[in-house]
Amino acid sequence: MAPLPRRHPDHALTAVQVRQIKTPGRHADGGGLYLYVEPTGAKRWVLRTVVRGRRRDIGLGSARLVSLAEGRETAAVYRKTARAGGDPIAEHRQTRSMAPTFEVAARLVHAQHARAWRNPKHAAQWINTLAQYAFPYFGNRGVDEIESADVLRALSPIWLAKPETARRVRQHVRAVFDWAKGAGHRRGDNPVDGVARALPRQNDRAEHHAALPYGQVPAFIEALRASCIGEVTKLAFELLILTGTRTSEVLDARWNEIDFHNGIWTIPASRMKARREHRAPLAPRVVSILKQAKDMSGGSDFVFPGRSLARPLSKMVFLQALRRMKVNVTAHGFRSAFRDWAAEQTDFLFEVSEMALAHTIKNKAEAAYRRGDLLEKRRELMVAWASYVTDFSAKISLLVAS
Repeated sequence: MAPLPRRHPDHALTAVQVRQIKTPGRHADGGGLYLYVEPTGAKRWVLRTVVRGRRRDIGLGSARLVSLAEGRETAAVYRKTARAGGDPIAEHRQTRSMAPTFEVAARLVHAQHARAWRNPKHAAQWINTLAQYAFPYFGNRGVDEIESADVLRALSPIWLAKPETARRVRQHVRAVFDWAKGAGHRRGDNPVDGVARALPRQNDRAEHHAALPYGQVPAFIEALRASCIGEVTKLAFELLILTGTRTSEVLDARWNEIDFHNGIWTIPASRMKARREHRAPLAPRVVSILKQAKDMSGGSDFVFPGRSLARPLSKMVFLQALRRMKVNVTAHGFRSAFRDWAAEQTDFLFEVSEMALAHTIKNKAEAAYRRGDLLEKRRELMVAWASYVTDFSAKISLLVAS
């Protein structure tokens, strides 16, 4: 009896097998599609087919970037082209040549997003970080060719040495590959996803703003008032602490935002991080600070003008003040001190302190029902905070940088 003809495999592999196979060599799926496993563990798809009378191998990409289903789909298209007398290899090359380089793609993404960014400095930093830390490694390569190993080589030198910069580079690189996939220039997973386990853990403390314990804030304000720092800077810094606002919100404040009669400072949406108008109730001490600032403003539109009445104080004044006082914290950290004090020393609801800090309510259902801004509740809270931090009767020594 004649032996039965050998049956060719058809869809022999599964997605689980593709992930788990470690044996080096060629593993057939069927229809000329093979999974090649290198001795290093790298995996790639190859279609073996006959093109115009010659057997040819066509690489279809890394198995980390091209799924089993995508490999089968591409293989089927190329086999059909070959049976019709066409040249799938030329078609494959043409498709690959259409994909832009990473640098070109990054600049396209930057141009698209830059129009929505409020801060021109941030827009410039976005592309500059990629130019410095990513372009030298794979900027001239097509976005469809770059793999996780390439991203890892770029991030490794700065991951621990410059953790904040490294996280920004990773975020920007991810955005470029997300765009490339959406635009049809690459398939499979984002290669940034493959580097997480290969990078060592960073120090989590680098992500937080250094802050004084709230019990030391009264001593800080007393030291601030007694320092030789400029009077306008002193007033601006104390107002920042008493109102729980951000540096840019204070330094860019204008007199047309201040309502002395009702004791409200209305910060327009264009200057708020959440892009929503924020009404800050003014404690009596804050009103006193503003009146002093008014006498010193020389008719400027800005509450805290700099050397020129047409411009506000420099964004660096608080940092410089902290350095001169040798206090190793950040201006933003006083918001954390306020929140800790509100949670530990008062009976105000968490939502009241969150609204005082102009934080977005993350619970969507709760946000939909909370139409008001709890202004009067926040006024009580801010009056209590101002009274607490300007009470110098219980002195606590400051932590100073060694």
